[in-house]
Formats: sequence, C-alpha cells, structure tokens
Amino acid sequence: EREEREREREKKENERENRKRTRERMASMSGLSEAKDLTKVERIGAHSHIQGLGLGDGFEARESSQGLVGQTAARKSAGIIVQMIKEGQIAGRGILIAGQPGTGKTALAMGMAQAIGTDSPVTMMSASEIFSLEMSKTEALTQAFRRSIGVRIKEETEIIEGEVVELQIDLPTTGIGQKSGKLTMKTTDMETVYELGHKMIEALGSAKVTAGDVIYIDKSTGKVTKLGRSHNRTHDFQVSGPDIKFVNCPEGELQRRREVVHMVSLHEIDVINSRAQGFLALFAGDTGEIKSEIRTQIDAKVLEWKEERKADIIPGVLFIDEVHMLDLECFSYINRALESEMAPILIVATNRGITTIRGTDYKGPHGIPLDLLDRLLIIKTEPYQSKELAQILTIRAEEEEVSLSDKARKLLTKIAAETSLRYAINLITTASLLAAKRKASQVEIDDVQKVYGMFVDVKRSQQYLESHQRDYLFSEKDEDTVMTDN
Repeated sequence: EREEREREREKKENERENRKRTRERMASMSGLSEAKDLTKVERIGAHSHIQGLGLGDGFEARESSQGLVGQTAARKSAGIIVQMIKEGQIAGRGILIAGQPGTGKTALAMGMAQAIGTDSPVTMMSASEIFSLEMSKTEALTQAFRRSIGVRIKEETEIIEGEVVELQIDLPTTGIGQKSGKLTMKTTDMETVYELGHKMIEALGSAKVTAGDVIYIDKSTGKVTKLGRSHNRTHDFQVSGPDIKFVNCPEGELQRRREVVHMVSLHEIDVINSRAQGFLALFAGDTGEIKSEIRTQIDAKVLEWKEERKADIIPGVLFIDEVHMLDLECFSYINRALESEMAPILIVATNRGITTIRGTDYKGPHGIPLDLLDRLLIIKTEPYQSKELAQILTIRAEEEEVSLSDKARKLLTKIAAETSLRYAINLITTASLLAAKRKASQVEIDDVQKVYGMFVDVKRSQQYLESHQRDYLFSEKDEDTVMTDN
C-alpha cells in the first residue's frame, strides 16, 4: 500500500511538472508571460481528487488509494456492487449509504461512478431538485430514472480511415464561388487521392484536420472524426498539448465497413420522439412532461431492437443525495419503479437518523418508509480517525497545489477533529492566499491560526448566537427546534 501511494504521488507530481513545463514552453514560443487554454476549463471541486474506490483484486480496500482514505468496509461493499453492475447481474436494486455528516458518503458515490466508468450512464442529483423543477414530482423522477438507462445501438456503415498525407484547398481566383481541393490519405498498404467538394472542405476545417492526423470519414453522413496524430509525426513539433493522442497508421484498405456504436439514454430517445424539434430541446433543457404512451411505444421498440440484436440495454446508476428530503409520494413511486423491467441501480444517501417522513406525521429510520427501506442494501460509513483526517487533508492540499508545513498540517488535523472536516478543508485555500500575500511558498501555522480567527465554524457560531440571542431582531429560542450536535 505504501509503495502504491508513493507511485500515485510521483505520478501526480510528474503530471504537474509536465503541465508546468509545457505552459512555460508555449509561453516562451508565443512571447506571452502566461498561456491559457480557452477550450478546456479545469476546476478543482470538492471531489475532483477521487479517481475510484481504491480496491485490490480481492475487493480489499487499501488504506489510502485513488483519493479515498479509510472507510474500508464501506468501500469493499461498494466494490462488490460495482462489480455486479459491470457484469450486468444487478438491476432494479437499491443501495442506501448512511452515515454521519462529513463521513464521505458523496465521496463514496463519486468513487463508484468513477469505478463504473463510461460504459454505464450515471445520473447524480439532489432530492430537493425534484421539488424545484417545473413539472410534477413523478415526471421528474421518471426522467431521472430513464436518464440512467442506456441503450447501445449498433449499426454497420462504410467509412474511409487512414492517415492524412496532404490536404490541398484551392480558393477561387475571383474570391467568389465554392472551394475545391484534394485530400491524400494512406494506410500501411495503399495511398489514394480524393477530390473534395465544398461541404467536405468545411467538415475537415471544423475538425481542424492537418497533415499527419489519423481520421475516419463516414461516407453516408460525411462526418469527420479525428482519432489522433500518427506516430510517424511525433517529432514534427517540439511541444505537444496534454490532449494530443498518438495512434498507429491504419492497416489494410482505406474503404471498409465498420460497426459503429451509439450510446444514448432512454430519456434522450423520449425527448427526440415527443416533440417536433426534440433534438434541439435536449440542448435547451426545456423537455417538459412526456406522455406515457410515447414511453410505452419507445420501450416496445427498444425491446424489439434487443431481440434483433441491434441494441443492448445498459442499466446505469441513479444517485439521489439527501434522500430524506423526498416525500411519501416520491417514495411510493420509487417502490413501483424499482419493480419495472427496465430499472437502473438506485443509490441514495442520507445523514439523518430516526426522523419524520416528509408528508406524514410518522417517523422512520433515515426518514424513509420501512417498506422501501426493506428493499435497500445499506452501506454504513464511520467517522474518520485523526490519522485518516491527516491523510485526507494532505490529499486535498496536493489537489489544490498547496504546500503545508508539518505544524500547519497538525493544526488543521486538530481543527478537523474538533470541528468538521469540511471546515478544515476550506481553511487550506484561505491560508494559502495569506501565504501568497506575504510571498511565501509554504503555508505555516501562523497562516492557519489567522484564518481560524477570521472564519468561524458551526460550533463557535452557535455559541455566539446563544450568548447574544437578545441582540438579534425577531429572535426566538426554542430548545426543541435548535439543531445541535447532541
């Protein structure tokens, strides 16, 4: 485990150094002090450091791996669920991730989504979204369920695939008229020159195709897809971006038949077939309510494609955070939806204990009715220990590219143990800004102490309100309604 952590740390450091070296080279070549990629935005989120569940071959959870620390029993349980999802042995089931606030429930769900990969659709939402949409609650849940069910459609098409040797575009001498040109493509066995029309030239220009690219062209639609740069052109440029992928030159004939796989969700098929301009509604987000008759026809058609082996149904994952915010109507719908033939895997999370079920006067475990709770496999998360808190803070500091001194790390660990992990993580960024203000490369204990005094945590804020309750307008103190840690 220690060797694996060292390898992951070295890999991250090498990637960071390569990105820095590439930016410096690009800046020196262009004469700019700073180079910014406008086509890709990289932001650091609360769970952007998570790459998976960090499990071994036997579902044994490593102490710290792929961004997750501790919670070995919960991660092992999640790994078994992920394996069943990949093998298609589980569908229409429900999993509940329950634990105290700040114990990594959402992080565990993000790790499951990363471990599943792109083969299965994953939809993540909060329960409060159901009540904020301009449609009925059951319609919002139906769309969320069908967004989590993928349909892999297979079809054969004729393509032209090869490496671009030369792209020659001739402009009209008068400046008015359509362009013409020639495209020379090759494989390891042959080379051919194609005459280009105006539409094909525009398609190649939109894909930013240059000599040395390996592309394929769909003959039926004219769509151009760039697969990457040829290995024969690796030495054309001194600097290459991190997104450039090098591939081998294709073998055999230039023109061939290829099986193309399209991955869509049932919800996308619903939207396209429910409106005159349904494809545009996907981008606008104005899908509205969809009639049940349309969904019934689409389900029948998809099952027909499956019998004819033209398509495969891929049950995905629907993750609903803060599930206790749903009411009795939503829970009743979920009960019925899980019994459907085409149902995704439902993963819900909550930090509540025995509390009132929304929409009723009754109380239940986690705010969920007992009949639905009986259908769920429950994964329990435990509070982090001091050693695990220190490891998480170290990972977050590396993700945010902040260097912490040993004393500052120990103080942040103590703050996380006495207050909350989220509060301590927020202090990392604010302390780094103070360190940058005094032109220091490392966050010291003084920086952490200053931001600890500037920003109060929940406990200190609550103590202040209780001692200064009379100084606030319209303040009412009721011992039964004040939310405390006890």
